[in-house]
Amino acid sequence: MTAPEGRGIAGHEDSDTFRILHVSTGNVCRSPITERLTRHALSDRLGDPLGGGLIVESAGTWGHEGAPMEANAELVLADFGADYSGFVGRELLDEHVIRADLVLTATRDHRAQVISMGHSAGLRTFTLKEFTRLVRAIDPATLPDVRDEGMVERARSLVRAAAALRGWLLAPSVDADEVTDPYGAPITFFRSIGDEINQALDPVVTALTGVRARP
Repeated sequence: MTAPEGRGIAGHEDSDTFRILHVSTGNVCRSPITERLTRHALSDRLGDPLGGGLIVESAGTWGHEGAPMEANAELVLADFGADYSGFVGRELLDEHVIRADLVLTATRDHRAQVISMGHSAGLRTFTLKEFTRLVRAIDPATLPDVRDEGMVERARSLVRAAAALRGWLLAPSVDADEVTDPYGAPITFFRSIGDEINQALDPVVTALTGVRARP
């Protein structure tokens, strides 16, 4: 079987798309919420359901292949007006990592598992909250202007800048870069996790697109 073409920092950068892969454990709670909230934010800011060349996907390290997302996850997405329909769970495979330009995980353990798969994933794999923290420290003026160079080139530059900062800007606590698993929890806890994910995504989507959320 022929391996998929490499992507990301270490791969070929001649494509007009940029793939974001969200990773959690079962791919039925955190990563589906993060995937669909990212898509929703891109569509809301750009007026483009295709995200201006940004492709958003998700998978799980112990993914429930073919499973729907949890009902409470659907309710959380409905609260934000995000589309939860048609979701199908996936187990994380090598090809997903190979094709991804940016991998955002729920926890440090997920990050370690993705990096352990190889494929030069280390420089493009972060926990979601880690990436948010790094992105906040990047001056937007140092990134390519979307109007001049396009969103895909801006996204690639953002990942490179975040990777360069990782060893210098450390987390304030051990758990600061983690998103807790709400699996089996009541809807109130799911909603708190949804709010947490949404807040973490806001500066990331702003940095990727150069467009702030509408008030």
